[in-house]
Amino acid sequence: RLGLYFDPGLLSLLSPPPAVKCKTGPLDIVFVIDSSRSVRPFEFETMRRFLIDIIQNLEVGPNATRVGVIQYSSQVQNIFSLKTFFKRADMEKAINSIVPLAQGTMTGLAIQYAMNLAFTVQEGARPLHKKIPRVAVIVTDGRPQDRVTEVAAQARGAGIEIYAVGVQRADMNSLRAMASHPLEEHVFLVESFDLIQQFGKQFQDNQLCLSAIDACADGKHGCEHQCVSSRGSYTCHCRTGYNLNQDKKTCTMINYCNFGNHSCQHKCMSIPNGYYCRCNDGFTLQADGKACQASDICNGIDHGCEFKCVSTPGSYHCVCPEGQQLHADGKTCNKCKSSHVDLVLVIDGSKSVRPQNFEVVKQFVNQIVDFLDVSAHGTRVGLVQYSSRVRTEFPLNQYKTAEDIKKAVLKVEYMEKGTMTGLALKHMLEHSFSEAEGARPLSQNIPRIGLVFTDGRSQDDIAEWARKAKESGITMFAVGVGKAVEEELREIASEPVEQHFSYSADFSTMTHIVDNLKVNICPGRCWQGLCGGFTQEFRGRTVASVTFRIQAFPS
Repeated sequence: RLGLYFDPGLLSLLSPPPAVKCKTGPLDIVFVIDSSRSVRPFEFETMRRFLIDIIQNLEVGPNATRVGVIQYSSQVQNIFSLKTFFKRADMEKAINSIVPLAQGTMTGLAIQYAMNLAFTVQEGARPLHKKIPRVAVIVTDGRPQDRVTEVAAQARGAGIEIYAVGVQRADMNSLRAMASHPLEEHVFLVESFDLIQQFGKQFQDNQLCLSAIDACADGKHGCEHQCVSSRGSYTCHCRTGYNLNQDKKTCTMINYCNFGNHSCQHKCMSIPNGYYCRCNDGFTLQADGKACQASDICNGIDHGCEFKCVSTPGSYHCVCPEGQQLHADGKTCNKCKSSHVDLVLVIDGSKSVRPQNFEVVKQFVNQIVDFLDVSAHGTRVGLVQYSSRVRTEFPLNQYKTAEDIKKAVLKVEYMEKGTMTGLALKHMLEHSFSEAEGARPLSQNIPRIGLVFTDGRSQDDIAEWARKAKESGITMFAVGVGKAVEEELREIASEPVEQHFSYSADFSTMTHIVDNLKVNICPGRCWQGLCGGFTQEFRGRTVASVTFRIQAFPS
């Protein structure tokens, strides 16, 4: 229990302390006294004597201790400031002239006044660099009607040492919220106003005089973290999350993991004031902060798998499409060279994508190109970028090798404007798949594939041009990231819709889309589609267990 309780029977056994003046050092002390309506007239008279008795035993003067007095109820009134009087007789006269306010109990307002005005240099407080202790003695008989915790903390942070003296009806929790630490030396509860005058003499001798001595000031205390001066001596304190060692000077961090209640599945890591859980390599910490699950390493590294990466606990391996074999490098697959396609990639270059993510999109394009058998007579690839306008980066007939296409992709400059997806679809249909730009005649039965990438809602209508593109024989894929709209992706995608659109929550998790869009163009196997089933999340709900399949003309 913190606080000092006075028993009248015990006080009667104590001999009165000698009337000695505090000569250990100067103070700037402000008394903050409660004059609310709950303090009855005869009780207020006792409080006057309490103030006068303390001042009588202080060595007051401009270069010694300076005294100020304020009273408060529903408002705050300055009785005299630190610069007003330097003689005890003048102070006593002013105290005897106080007329109680007899209203509410706005203790927080009084502390705010003391911090912002009473302890300013303009009102007589010595500058902080002179290291004259600033002491506030708050005397109250009731519960504050406003908040005191925050303003008291601000006052203490500003260098004011606060003593909280409660009389009879005072609330102990409020006293503790106001007072400086250690609380046992700054919180006092007196049972009645009759006892406060006797308490005042002991309080002055045992507390205020010793407050003037800063035992930490010489720097010889040896405290590792904090030195707290108290009653002419000092104690060492540790920061939150540390315990004081037996030498009472050094500190050791508390190991919260040793308490045995952390519930971490793999590892518990102790930190000041707490702990956190960590997973073993190859595992990811789950949303509860405790459990671990085998990581999808394929999404977190540049795995280099040509077709698909499969994560295993702590590792991964590459796989190839059905009918193809993995090369000795463990990454690449032997490609089927007997099927051809005209593929146009339409990528979103709007402002919402952002430059760093646009680079990820270009890597996404190149990972698809890596898997294609690009040649003049084999697969042809074209690239279109759109924002508020549409730009052909290169047509289907410009590049004849995958390496040339990849180099061109890396040189594409980010547009960074609006999102006119409908305009991009129109451009793709009317220009990108024209024979003038390299699309082979429909009579040759070369599949035409359009893959549209977007990260947000279109600013124009997409329905008409998405429909016309599909009616013209183009198999449409829609790939959405981030704020892409599911309804728009479905509008763009060919039937069956569930097999022709995909979504990723953010750019960093697009690897699964790449793996499932890589093309196996061998007849009779997958060039009826892009093979690779997976279940994906769209806006926090499961869409379907999808097999990506690009519908092509019958072989």
